Amino acid sequence: MPGQLPDGFLIDLALEAGEWPEEIELSRLASRAISAAFVETRLQVVENTEVSLLFTDDAGIRRLNAKWRDKDRPTNVLSFPGGNPDGDVYGPLLGDIVFGYETVSREAGELGIEFGDHLSHLIVHGLLHLFDYDHQDDEEAELMERLEKAILASLGIDDPYADRPLVADGD
Repeated sequence: MPGQLPDGFLIDLALEAGEWPEEIELSRLASRAISAAFVETRLQVVENTEVSLLFTDDAGIRRLNAKWRDKDRPTNVLSFPGGNPDGDVYGPLLGDIVFGYETVSREAGELGIEFGDHLSHLIVHGLLHLFDYDHQDDEEAELMERLEKAILASLGIDDPYADRPLVADGD
């Protein structure tokens, strides 16, 4: 069962484009996924830390992917860290996570999983990137996947990597 967000933790949520669920549903989903990540990983932030989540469409995320990663294509999730931690403690500006609606929706359908479960996975995946977790080499990828699976299991979400390739290619 997920815990609580750290003291004063703020999720700044913005709907830019796409056919996303209502803001209240996105907020509930994000809070639940992020809370579980804090419980399972013991991530540390200063009081009153903020993370921004931007929900856009494939055109919007494609522009960001082209500008910041030189990849002129849409993707599911992008993470933009907000600053350097003080040791292992992050904040107060944790960073931004951006989601592309059509890609997220298409992947959920292709994987045969609930849209909310897939989005929860991508929220967790994007958040871990803000804490310097990565999947550039096999060892890093295994650690990140292990954390994601534990966090998602605490939410009652099946292993997203069981018999499937890594789907979070955008970050």
